[in-house]
Amino acid sequence: MAILHILLHFAVPGAVAGLAFRDKWLTSWLIMMSAMIIDLDHLLANPIFDPNRCSIGFHPLHSTGALIIYPLLLLIPRLRLLGIGLLIHIGLDALDCLRMGIV
Repeated sequence: MAILHILLHFAVPGAVAGLAFRDKWLTSWLIMMSAMIIDLDHLLANPIFDPNRCSIGFHPLHSTGALIIYPLLLLIPRLRLLGIGLLIHIGLDALDCLRMGIV
């Protein structure tokens, strides 16, 4: 399941970029993919990777405070694609938590 989760983190932003930003899909996809940087907060956990851990609410950049900020990025045109990428990322992580029965 971890491989599917990782593949979705690449495929879903790609699909959004291809459908919604067709004329600049590659740039849009790359900006949305830069949202993966929030997974650096996994380096603060021990163990760094736990396939049975829900990221939402556990890691700092996956916390409630962060989740309040990410949608606000949609209001700033220059940060909109990053905001979309962050929301996709958090949404996919939340789906993974649901699959595990944690949320």
